[in-house]
Amino acid sequence: MSSNVEEEIQCGVSTLFEQEELQEMSGVNVGGGYVEVMCGCTSHRYGDAVARLRVFPNGDLEITCECTPGCDEDKLTPAAFEKHSGRETARKWKNNVWVIIGGEKVPLSKTVLLKYYNEASKKLNRSNKSQGTKVSHRDEFVGCIECGKERRFRLRSRDECRLHHNAMADPNWKCSDFPYDKITCEAEEERGSRKVYKGCTRSPTCKGCTSCVCFGCESCRFSDCSCQTCVDFTSNVKA
Repeated sequence: MSSNVEEEIQCGVSTLFEQEELQEMSGVNVGGGYVEVMCGCTSHRYGDAVARLRVFPNGDLEITCECTPGCDEDKLTPAAFEKHSGRETARKWKNNVWVIIGGEKVPLSKTVLLKYYNEASKKLNRSNKSQGTKVSHRDEFVGCIECGKERRFRLRSRDECRLHHNAMADPNWKCSDFPYDKITCEAEEERGSRKVYKGCTRSPTCKGCTSCVCFGCESCRFSDCSCQTCVDFTSNVKA
């Protein structure tokens, strides 16, 4: 860690972490309201994809990829970065995305960097319990612009909600962008009899009850997203 970064942390520019907690991490940089560190994800086929992870006090995690000089992937969630890196066993980003501590690759799950992410998740769960309800999102489908086939998205976690949100916001979304498996337009679409099962907690064939159709919550709306839906939700929450 550079002496400038140490001075910034000591002077209180960043109160997210203690100086000792970041002491041996590579690429530490303190920004306006966030801490940035070098991170990466390893694919057995493509090797290491290097990036920069920003940790925000509200629990948001944001990754800017630097896997190649021309890569312009920015503001990725850890799950999206895991997919972008070509990691074969995806959907385990807490263990697959790493940072360098003392010269060793250490999974995010074994660092202090997930402290605010985990706190935000616990806060959301406590809020749902205090209201006597459980925020639930049923499975949704996104259609490919090239072949028209619909692909299933599970919305069981904030990361999964973000992947679906990003896919819906992309007017050119196609099968090859599917975040869970590497598929092409030639892959078979789910049968109609299977697609009616939406994962609702009350009825597996639910067509849209109030228990599984969410109109906005902290799991499926994002403060770092500039779409009108997220902007409106964030503004109403602050009001």
